[in-house]
This record gives sequence, structure tokens and C-alpha cells, in this order.
Amino acid sequence: MSGPAPLRGRIDAVVIGASAGGVEALSFLLPALPADTAAAVFVVLHLPRDRPSLLADIFDRKIRLKAREAQDKEPVEPGTVYFAPSNYHLLIDRGPNLALSVDDLVHHSRPSIDVLFESAADVYQKRLMGIILTGANEDGAEGLAAVHASGGLTVVQEPATAQSPQMARAALKRQAPDYVLPLGGIAAMLATLGTATPSRDG
Repeated sequence: MSGPAPLRGRIDAVVIGASAGGVEALSFLLPALPADTAAAVFVVLHLPRDRPSLLADIFDRKIRLKAREAQDKEPVEPGTVYFAPSNYHLLIDRGPNLALSVDDLVHHSRPSIDVLFESAADVYQKRLMGIILTGANEDGAEGLAAVHASGGLTVVQEPATAQSPQMARAALKRQAPDYVLPLGGIAAMLATLGTATPSRDG
């Protein structure tokens, strides 16, 4: 059985949204990103708004790419994983540059998955990949539909494999994605963001 078509050269950015169960899902997925990944990766994970996020520190030790907390007006660097800070919306502006906002909560959340996905879809269009993972609310459904409308690639975690399936189900109800996969299938897709040439040592 053949694997997913390689994404290298087709995708400039990946946006990932998760809520309940998201740390565990990301701990499985993000280590699959090859060291030579050319795309930038942006992550919104719903966290308590009154505490700082430690995600960048946690994942910097677990993955082969640079992991950092997003800073306002920072230029986007390829091959970097950016995490939205707690209590700020993360957006992508032309440039591309990062932008942080304290606008109203969306689906009771700040950062909001919808806000990130919609702004990234506007900038990256068909060169964007959007992924909705486990979560207990409907944030991300509209954002993933925006990624689809802009010609981007859309992926939803198979609800039966999610710790909290509501977010995935909401995304599926709003817009049929390109792929509905368990975490292993999504990890296999992310692994193709690196070089498509097999390593000579392996």
C-alpha cells in the first residue's frame, strides 16, 4: 500500500489546531517532522489563559525543528514550529510575518484556531496544510473550511481515535476534508515535508 504523496515543494506552511488531549497528540505528530522540513508550522492549543505557555520549551527538546513561542511582528522562518502564546490570538500577516492580538474570544478561546487558520489561508492559499486534532469544542471548523476554500490541503483526525472527538466532528460536519486519518496517518503525511530522497545511511 502506497503512502501519501510527498508534500515537499507543495506546502509552505502547516497550521495545527487542538484542545483537550492536544499535548499528547502533538507529542506524537511533531517529532515526525523531518529536520529538513522547509515549511513553517503554526500551532494553536487551547490552554488556561491565566498561565504562561510552556509548549515551546517542552517541544524544543522533543522535535528536530526549532520550536519557539510566537512573537508579534516576527518574520516567519521556514523549518520552525511556532506556538501561540497563552491569551493571545496568533495570526499570519503578509510578509509573511506573525501577529498577536487580544481581540475578543472566539468559541470561548484565545488563542483561537479559527483566527489562525483563516489568516494563514489568506496568506498561503493553496500552499497551506490545515490539521484539526482532538478537542472538546467547535473551534477550527470555520478555519479549516477557509483553508479548503483557499485551495489548501485539509486533514482531520479520525474522531474515533481522538481523546475528545467533538472538534473533529464539528470540522467534518462543516466541510468534508481531503483526509480523515488517525494520528499515524497524519504523522506519515508530515514526514513527507522533508526531502523525498531516501537517506543513503538508512
